[in-house]
Amino acid sequence: MNRLLGKQILVGVTGGIAAYKAAELVRNLKKAGAEVRVIMTRGAQEFVTDLTFQALSGHPVYRDLLNTEAEAGMGHIELARWADALLVAPATADFIARLHAGRADDLLTTVALATEAPVAVAPAMNRVMWSNPATRDNIAALKQKGIHVWGPAAGEQACGEVGEGRMLEPAELADHLDRLFATGSLSGRHVVITAGPTWEALDPVRGLSNRSSGKMGYAIAQAALEAGASVTLISGPVALKAPGRARLVEVESARDMHQAVMTHINDADIFIGVAAVADYRPETVADNKIKKHADEFTIKLVKNPDILADVAALADRPYTVGFAAETTNVENHAREKLERKHIDLIAANRVGNGEGFGTDDNRLTLIDRDGIVELPQQSKAQLARQLINHITVKYHAQSTTEDSRQTHRQ
Repeated sequence: MNRLLGKQILVGVTGGIAAYKAAELVRNLKKAGAEVRVIMTRGAQEFVTDLTFQALSGHPVYRDLLNTEAEAGMGHIELARWADALLVAPATADFIARLHAGRADDLLTTVALATEAPVAVAPAMNRVMWSNPATRDNIAALKQKGIHVWGPAAGEQACGEVGEGRMLEPAELADHLDRLFATGSLSGRHVVITAGPTWEALDPVRGLSNRSSGKMGYAIAQAALEAGASVTLISGPVALKAPGRARLVEVESARDMHQAVMTHINDADIFIGVAAVADYRPETVADNKIKKHADEFTIKLVKNPDILADVAALADRPYTVGFAAETTNVENHAREKLERKHIDLIAANRVGNGEGFGTDDNRLTLIDRDGIVELPQQSKAQLARQLINHITVKYHAQSTTEDSRQTHRQ
């Protein structure tokens, strides 16, 4: 279940006897590498204590709609933005009815309405309740709204009856969540991504670099893998573990990165230049550590090769995406870079003063010749999936246009 690694999963637990199984679900998700937080309804607290879920998830359990400890008291909005997915397990007939009606009378229903993340329910109830036309109508309506319905299974129930209505086993639900992040939209495509900073040596111990952590580039690599692409991740020096199925190429300097990109770009369908590449490097590199002598010390810098521009200039170039990290006039500088380097799309963000580099969340302004799309502040994992979705749409649209032009010429 590599796709769950690093995902932020919100588990909702409602008041059914199957609530005890939710504890095993949380354990399985944690084992798969997900970060898990739990919302319990009042009914759920009659079956399982919140201490159980706190111990398993490593976080306090959320119960109250109005949380005075949350930012501006808006705990439901914070949770809704935090989640990569919301799974309600077990989902009782009452909860399903309230979700269908759009109720927001407790924390769980409110978060379900407020989140833009995928929502799934795992029904659990008596077989007669499950087969009741009202329940079946509610389930059908949820599916129409895009809510995933996983289960129920058939078997012996707590009431002693046998039939359909049992909650799916925790391992099955974890598998469903894992598959939820596999879109297949880039299946069969090769994506080359650069990430992190570069290091331009002055001497054996010193050099010029920047504050890039590589988190955004690595998140984009993971999102591209989830979309079914084969990924080559060309990374400067970072303290991150690469996604398991990515081909990792580790480099140090801008020239190293340029060479690696040009080596791997030939069969690439998409190139995403996320790395913060040094524009200049020292003209000479000392063989030994430079000692402190004079009050002033001058370093002559020379220009590094422009990776993004060189990729965009290839005769058979891939769909080319650049990043622009700016401290002022973000949109103007990004648009100028888009035009000057002749790339297809640029993702711009403000950096400095606690924004961008080194943080766990970010926001992006996507600019191309069709216009501007704003991706709001959110975790870099969520942002990466939205960016890959946007790139996928643009890439396929461009490919379709080029194919039709070729057909017309023939």
